Amino acid sequence: MPQKITLGYKALMAEAEAKVSHVSAADAVQMLGRPDVVIVDIRDPREIQREGRIPGSFSAPRGMLEFWVDPESPYHKPVFAEDKTFVIHCASGWRSLLATDVLQRMGLGPVLNMQGGFTAWKDAGGPVEKVETK
Repeated sequence: MPQKITLGYKALMAEAEAKVSHVSAADAVQMLGRPDVVIVDIRDPREIQREGRIPGSFSAPRGMLEFWVDPESPYHKPVFAEDKTFVIHCASGWRSLLATDVLQRMGLGPVLNMQGGFTAWKDAGGPVEKVETK
């Protein structure tokens, strides 16, 4: 018997959209380099390798994000314990929307979803750096 999904991605995104705080890519470009802001890239490392990244951004793959944020997790990353504003982005804004919802529910704050993701960042003229392959 096939699975019957009762809560699809569109409903999840609509719920998150109503709850999360957002920042436009153009405004995020203006925030780059501020000492009180961390731009968090939740894309897969292969995407970052292929497309480049926002200079100075912190890479936190979506699959590890909750574990890296929670100070009780053995995988916790100290950057998420800092008193900063966290701007979350993915490629187009879908994964980051859902991730921002979860992070706000976890108590991280302030945390903002960058609307349109890395694509919107590039369209807004934001700088991009290539990642060297090892």
